[in-house]
Parts: sequence; C-alpha cells; structure tokens
Amino acid sequence: MSASNLVSQSLKGRVALVAGATRGVGRGIAMALGEMGATVYCTGRSTRAKARKRPVTSRPGAKGGKAGWPENFYAHRPETIEETAELVTARGGEGIAMAVDHLEPDQVKKLIARIRKEQRRLDILVNDISESAKQEFGKPFWNLDIEKGFAMFRNAIHTHILTSAHAAPLMIETAKEGGPGLIVEIGDGDSYMYRENLFYDLIKTTVIRLAFDTARELRRKNIAAVALTPGFLRSEIMLEHFGVTEANWRDAVKKDPNYIVSETPLFAGRAVAAMATDANIMKKSGRVFSSWGLSDEYGFTDADGSQPHWGRHFVKTYGDCMNSCDDGFYKYWFNEAMDKIFENMS
Repeated sequence: MSASNLVSQSLKGRVALVAGATRGVGRGIAMALGEMGATVYCTGRSTRAKARKRPVTSRPGAKGGKAGWPENFYAHRPETIEETAELVTARGGEGIAMAVDHLEPDQVKKLIARIRKEQRRLDILVNDISESAKQEFGKPFWNLDIEKGFAMFRNAIHTHILTSAHAAPLMIETAKEGGPGLIVEIGDGDSYMYRENLFYDLIKTTVIRLAFDTARELRRKNIAAVALTPGFLRSEIMLEHFGVTEANWRDAVKKDPNYIVSETPLFAGRAVAAMATDANIMKKSGRVFSSWGLSDEYGFTDADGSQPHWGRHFVKTYGDCMNSCDDGFYKYWFNEAMDKIFENMS
C-alpha cells in the first residue's frame, strides 16, 4: 500500500478499544486511529479525578502496595485517559475515556457492555498494557524477586487474555457484517531471542504467542490477530529518562547514539492504523511485525515526516543478528498437526 492510498482510506464508522491508552504507545495508537476518523475507547487507571486527589509528594508505592510494582509504577505520572481521548478527538476521531482496571473481570465486562450499548460494534482491539515495572536486566533468575515477576506477568498477560476474551464475541458479531476485525498485541521485539531477564523474556515472547493463539482460534471468524513491536521510543517516560523533550530529543543521542533512530509513539500508532485499513490483513494474522517494517510496506511516516528504521540501524551497528521471525520460522509455527488430531474440533 502506498502512502497516498493509506491517506485516502478512512476508519470513520469503525470502533476501536485501546486498552492501556493513557501514555506511550497506547496513546500514540489511539491518536493515529483518531486521525483516520475512528471512535476510540481509551482505557486505563490514570484519571483526572485520581490526579486531583493525589498528594503533590506522592510517588510509586507510597501508599498501598510495593514501590515499583505494577499497581503503583505509574502512580506519579501526570498523563490521564481523558487527555488521550481529547487528543483523539482533536485529530478527527471520537475519543471516549473510561477508567478500567483490566485485571478486574467485572470492570472489563462493563466496558464491553458499554461499547455494545453505545456502538453495537467493535472492530479493533489493541492490548497495550505492559508489565509496568522497572526491569532488572542481566540479573539471573535465582536472584530476581519472584513474586514481583509474577505480578508483572499478570499485569502484562492476564490483562490481554481477559480483555480479548470479553471483547471477542462482539468483535465476531461485527466481523460477520463486514470487517475484517483486528486484534493487536503490543510487545517488544519481533523475534524469539533471549531478552536478558527471565520475566521480561517470558512476557514479551508470550505476547507474540498470544497473537498466534488468538489468530488460530479466530481464523474462521474474519478477525486477524497480530503482534507489533515499536522501535526505540520517544515516549513521555523515555524523554524524561534522557532529560530531554520532543523539541530537543536529539540531545539524547550524546548519551545513547542509538536514539538517533528513535520514533514517537505515533509511528507505531500509524502502523496499527495501516493494518486496520488493509483489506488483506487476514494474510498477516498470527504473525509479529515491527513498526519500521510496516512503514516500509505501507509508506506511513512519523509525526515529523521521517521513517525511522531500527532494523537497518541495528544491522549497521551490531551486525545481522536480530533474527526476526520470518518464513523459515513460521514454517514451524504454522502446521496442520493439530488439525489432523482434532479435525472435528478446530
């Protein structure tokens, strides 16, 4: 798809749910879907009401829970779901904010019930909720805080499964009328490489596997499921980490030369929007993609008109050792062994 074709298409009349839309990639995806005219439900736990009640001195773990654990990791952040919804609307879509803890089945159930009542359809689901905790890269598993690891896994994986399970019936109904529908699992990396930490590796590879499993079970329902990895992000948190803003982000290259190919969250967002407008998206179902690879294919750009390419930068800097999932990998991924055993059940 060329850039001109992408721009000419629209998601007006389509309904999306971005679970974890408060900040970062989730916010970028919501904004990009808004650019294409979609109605976007923006969910998360950070609301303006909570921010007003929060003491100025509050910090992660200050009250109720452990510092740095998923339930408190973003407690001090200023971003809210209402702000994200307003950004969606400002870009031409309709942003709707709803406070949801995606670990709570009743809250997720009420969310889908509201979407059904208000829209009577759901075309796109983006699962962007992460482990929400600081990683301890390079630390062997026997020295990790195991309970914290379990909490991270629950936050990043249970939320995705729970949300997809509740959303699937409405998406299946919607896809019968037109479609195709799309579920996007947001992870980190497009390969099965080791990721320098037991729990981080389990989480990110499981996100890819979730896309495959859900794709498998939705393959006859006109709904595609894919995993997506962004590149080196210029998210709110990463900019703060480097002590820069979007206006002067290139100053961070002095601290980390790799940041020269960083991308805004909108870049991954436009990757999702491009897939959502692709009439042949079912051919991608069950696979993992990168923002930079999809930019090559669909022609979309970042907010500044550039096309940052982490893949080419990595090969140039470190050598051709990334081993992204390719047709050789998928030869083992997709096979008919279980079809033969469970022919009447699949």
